[in-house]
Parts: sequence; C-alpha cells; structure tokens
Amino acid sequence: MTYLIAQPCADVKDKACVEECPVDCIYEGERSLYIHPDECVDCGACEPVCPVEAIFYEDDAPEEWQDYRQANVEFFDELGSPGGASKLGMIERDHPLIAALPLQTRV
Repeated sequence: MTYLIAQPCADVKDKACVEECPVDCIYEGERSLYIHPDECVDCGACEPVCPVEAIFYEDDAPEEWQDYRQANVEFFDELGSPGGASKLGMIERDHPLIAALPLQTRV
C-alpha cells in the first residue's frame, strides 16, 4: 500500500509535499507530481500539507480518482526506481491520464 496523487494536483504542483517527504519519493512531471509506490514508506507526512487535498492513501482515494492509483504506478514504468526525486528534477512527461486533462487554472 502507498499514497497517490490525484487530479487536484494537475497544473498546481505546490510542492509542499515534496518538502515534507522524508524519503524523497515524490517526483515532478510536467503537469503533476507522482508518488513512487516502491519508494514511499507510507509515513503520511505529505497528505496534510497538500493545499489542494490531492494526496490520498490508495485505499482511501475517492471513487472518481481511483484511476490515479494506476497512473502513479505506470508513471514509473520507464523510469524504474531511481532512489530519489531530487537528483532528477522535473521529468518532461506525464502519465497519459494527466496529459489528457484540460489545462487547470488556479483561482
């Protein structure tokens, strides 16, 4: 089990969760952040600091965002497990689920 980042993060990428993560497992795509399921230690530190409430324990994600569980896993299919997001910086792609979303604007 792990945490996942869902649709509210798209085009926001506040990164408060990145700062809070003790194991550096939150990676940045072009439009969203992604939690590496094999690197996450399930500490939950990221969840309460997310200003848009986009982070969920995978079993607690709302039904409408259940597809984001698989999106967080598949984002790392090509990348593998690099052992820390900070050394990679932004990864210039997103999972197709995120890439297909209409551009979100903050108000």
